[in-house]
Amino acid sequence: MTIYNDALSTYISNLFAAEDDVLRQIRANIEAAGLPMITIRPEEGRFLQLLVMLTGGQRVLEIGTLGGYSGTWLARGLAPDGRLWTLEKSSKHAEVARANFALAGVSEQVEIVEGDAHQLLPKMAVHAPFDLVFIDAEKEGYADYYAWAVEHVRPGGVIAAHNAFAQGRIASEPESEAARNMDAFNRMVSEDSRVEATIFPAGDGTLIAVRR
Repeated sequence: MTIYNDALSTYISNLFAAEDDVLRQIRANIEAAGLPMITIRPEEGRFLQLLVMLTGGQRVLEIGTLGGYSGTWLARGLAPDGRLWTLEKSSKHAEVARANFALAGVSEQVEIVEGDAHQLLPKMAVHAPFDLVFIDAEKEGYADYYAWAVEHVRPGGVIAAHNAFAQGRIASEPESEAARNMDAFNRMVSEDSRVEATIFPAGDGTLIAVRR
């Protein structure tokens, strides 16, 4: 269940985030491959693209590739010499994403790193500091991913974490485990003196934290 108004989502997307043929095909490819249809919405993607652009778009890290839809939005915000590293545990998902990045013409700026993110992150430190880290993987790992990210983004850099509303359960089922876990994460970030943070309320909500 989502608390987001679909009419407002459509309004924003029509004005600022209309999908082009490539993005529509990427979404279709993800569905055809049998991957979970849990990609971000177009207005969320446009917001991420703008965040990348605002941070300079040189070094961006994504935790959770899925089929490459969000990664394409992120890559479109990169500077001409910028780079996106995206971590994906499933080899099948990585294969689909790799084809979708090629379709979008961003392959030269994107590197898919396969494996468990908890094990891969220490190795990614060599590319730090990052301008932006986008977290959209298993929710149980959010606290660990955030703890790593806040130490590896530059001052003024951004950490973005998707599903801040836990599929709407923050409002509709606040006592559910998913809601309690995400609420705990949101509150942890809100109390972190190292960042300034808020939640962008489009889609299922994206927590945004800017490193002091």
